[in-house]
Amino acid sequence: MRTCYTGQVCRDHLGQTVTLFGWVHRRRDHGGVIFIDMRDRAGLAQIVFDPDNEQGFAIAERLRNEFCIRVTGLVRERPAGTSNSDLASGEIEILCREVEILNPSVTPPFQLDDENLSETTRLTHRVLDLRRGQMQRNMMLRYRVSIEVRKFLDGLGFIDIETPMLTKSTPEGARDYLVPSRVNAGEFFALPQSPQLFKQMLMVSGFDRYYQITKCFRDEDLRADRQPEFTQIDCETSFLSEIEIREIFEEMIRHVFKAVQNVDLPAPFPTMPWSEAMRLYGSDKPDLRVKLEFTDLTDVMTDVDFKVFAQAATTEGSRVVAMRVPGGSAITRSEIDSYTKFVAIYGAKGLAWIKVNDIAQGREGLQSPIVKNLHDEALAEMLKRTGAQNGDLIFFGADKAKVVNDAIGALRVKIGHSEFGKAGGLFDNVWKPLWVVDFPMFEYDEEADRYVAAHHPFTSPKDGHEDLLTTDPSQAIAKAYDMVLNGWEIGGGSVRIHREEVQSKVFRALKIDAEEAQLKFGFLLDALQYGAPPHGGIAFGLDRIVTMMTGAESIRDVIAFPKTQRAQCLLTQAPSPVDEKQLRELHIRLRQADIKPA
Repeated sequence: MRTCYTGQVCRDHLGQTVTLFGWVHRRRDHGGVIFIDMRDRAGLAQIVFDPDNEQGFAIAERLRNEFCIRVTGLVRERPAGTSNSDLASGEIEILCREVEILNPSVTPPFQLDDENLSETTRLTHRVLDLRRGQMQRNMMLRYRVSIEVRKFLDGLGFIDIETPMLTKSTPEGARDYLVPSRVNAGEFFALPQSPQLFKQMLMVSGFDRYYQITKCFRDEDLRADRQPEFTQIDCETSFLSEIEIREIFEEMIRHVFKAVQNVDLPAPFPTMPWSEAMRLYGSDKPDLRVKLEFTDLTDVMTDVDFKVFAQAATTEGSRVVAMRVPGGSAITRSEIDSYTKFVAIYGAKGLAWIKVNDIAQGREGLQSPIVKNLHDEALAEMLKRTGAQNGDLIFFGADKAKVVNDAIGALRVKIGHSEFGKAGGLFDNVWKPLWVVDFPMFEYDEEADRYVAAHHPFTSPKDGHEDLLTTDPSQAIAKAYDMVLNGWEIGGGSVRIHREEVQSKVFRALKIDAEEAQLKFGFLLDALQYGAPPHGGIAFGLDRIVTMMTGAESIRDVIAFPKTQRAQCLLTQAPSPVDEKQLRELHIRLRQADIKPA
């Protein structure tokens, strides 16, 4: 039997005989004495093989990296000057008395301590990648987060209830993953984008405090913080107000950070209306560590000669903003050119700028190609509103509001996180949580020529906004809230609609008629008629929370077996073709014209 984990052997075990199981991390032959760094999920320990132990020494000569072994030996102090303070076992070593090769290994495709592995290599050989110390620590931290979430919610009377993985396809935002039914020919299940409808029906069923740590599936374009399947901490509760719900789950996140990382998040979290977040930062998940803000100049630029500004200032749905970068005159022209290319990714057609050399000189103290096209009143108001000082650099965005928000918002984060931003005091390396509230109920989809739900179609309007669902949906505000941390949305939720007549109004605003609503959501609408309680909830992205805690660059580093940005598993080579017999059983025929070469 194993005495303890290899990485846990320490001075407390001096003089004891221990039995350890693990893998050969590294083998060193020092001419007569062989050293093995043995590894398990808890860390490393040094095993010494002395020639006096002929049988053990002979086996040690055969050991290679990643051999799985059992070692029994005496724990002793390392010789003076050879301790390793980076290891819990760094002051001791184990003199081997008995060793057994449980399973040899072929030569690994990479060294586990190689810091320059490509992600493709890591994901292709994920089983080995998961043996690396950092990945083991990531997965253990993920486990601890899950445990603390469960402990916290259990203490407040929440119960874990599973909801189906095979369910009905409903329009909730992203594209569904569909599963063909063999038994019901021509019909399909969908994998859940979230347990949204089921958890609402659980509230109607009287389970007033529900949670589930569950998989969700969305067939959408991927990026660093998205996966086609991801894990959600899904929660719902009845009879609580929006503020009470936020208070519970703010405390949960504070508890998890304290218990897992000994981090004290501020209390209470600041709250910001969605409209203010968009006005100041161009984002509904602003990174408050960055000390840069937008200044709206739309009303100032209506009559300037610079057409880019004037057109945006006089076009509905567009805006003109400035972003002052204190000390930014030190940014070179080549860096400005690189920023211009950067904002083009977000649809910006250019990046106007002004360097403030000497405010006292008025127009002559400003350096920029656009200064000559701005009249004195506009320049004076711009300097006043931005609070510009000598040595500052001011960037401008002028276009449709979405383009400006996306482009200048991304530029804000890029500058704040740059070496210039950190050296110039434009970035605070601390935890900055935030509640963003009062989201609009709807967004207008120009391509579809209709409103779509900003969160999902089951979000309740604010009290008094029910009539706006019929008269002016664009002005309806939702009882919706997102928890943001350092620029990442880690959780989002809302108070739900619990009255059937209000839900029907929302469907009509979304141009979902009664027949379509009954077809797609009839089971929910029927349930709401049976004394549905007021209820609301929130869902947190477990992958995102753990990514932030570990400092990983991607959520793929905290998921055991993730997909690539092309939604592929390089380990199992999924998705993959299936044979004709399986397709016939599912009543599916592929059209060759739709199959594109890989």
